[in-house]
Amino acid sequence: MIILTESAKTAINRFISSTDKPTAGLRIRVEDGGCSGLKYSLKLEERDADGDLLIDCGGITVLIDDGSAPLLEGVTMDFVESMEGSGFTFVNPNASKSCSCGKSFAC
Repeated sequence: MIILTESAKTAINRFISSTDKPTAGLRIRVEDGGCSGLKYSLKLEERDADGDLLIDCGGITVLIDDGSAPLLEGVTMDFVESMEGSGFTFVNPNASKSCSCGKSFAC
């Protein structure tokens, strides 16, 4: 379904360990917006919601809603640190185009 690079797993674990709330997993959602029409949304969740897909990605639980699941099929999520900034990037085989920042796409 979704692939997390080692760099992404390390960053996610760092965010999970820095929160004082219990964490059921990382929600990855596709929403309207961004420069290409659709954008990725990330949020640590205290619990999963009815209908969520729960995916074990090497000890990290990823929560995906039914509407986002087809758009996230085969996506690779990475965490990049550079002089220009750091953040999560996505390689989406379902995208017909993507913006240069790697955070939004179109199908």
